[in-house]
Amino acid sequence: MLVAAAVCPCPPLLVPEVAAGAAPEMDAARSACADALGVLAAARPDLLVVVGPAEQSGRGPFPQGTPGSFRGFGVDAEVRLGPATDTAAERELPPSLAVGAWLLERTAWGDAPIEGLGVGEPLAPERCVDVGREIGARVARVALLVMGDASACRTLKAPGYLDERAAPFDAEVARALGTADVAAVRALDAELAYELQASGRAPWQVLAGAAEGAGLGGALLYEDAPYGVGYVVATWS
Repeated sequence: MLVAAAVCPCPPLLVPEVAAGAAPEMDAARSACADALGVLAAARPDLLVVVGPAEQSGRGPFPQGTPGSFRGFGVDAEVRLGPATDTAAERELPPSLAVGAWLLERTAWGDAPIEGLGVGEPLAPERCVDVGREIGARVARVALLVMGDASACRTLKAPGYLDERAAPFDAEVARALGTADVAAVRALDAELAYELQASGRAPWQVLAGAAEGAGLGGALLYEDAPYGVGYVVATWS
């Protein structure tokens, strides 16, 4: 059963080496992410699964110890998804899970095993929920670190340009995630999320599936769009 979840944005700009001179602009988001991961650690799960959006090559499961890097963003910085194991990883983490691994490396974590799951944007809401149910049923105490951004269309300079639908969409995302409203997260419109370039839709709906019947409460720790992209940090516990 799901006992705790942390929802965090996944821009590589969270990593100061990647953000370089712009690093201070993300300080509030980093601080909120650290607080959210503290809630996960306090829940003492038997398993932590990091879920994030991924392109085709980065979809599917990633075992503990899988390496990742930010070389694709011009920075020679490497991370690892939890402690190294004897299982050889066949591929690197996708960027969203690499950001999650970076956050975890800065958290006082227990001995719970850690796994990753890259989720594709096209995954239908019903299938996302099914995947979440399967994760939630794996062990007695499951925690999720859910990576993903809201819309990328909040300003004229945003990656997706300005779309008047973006702010209301992000407001509902922040409300639903901040109150652990499982039904509302499940009901997020996949087509609208795609049009607004909201990479978190599928991972959030995996969370909704895992949280069914868990009776968790939510807390919204951060919501802003410093680069025209909606970033939300929330906890479910």
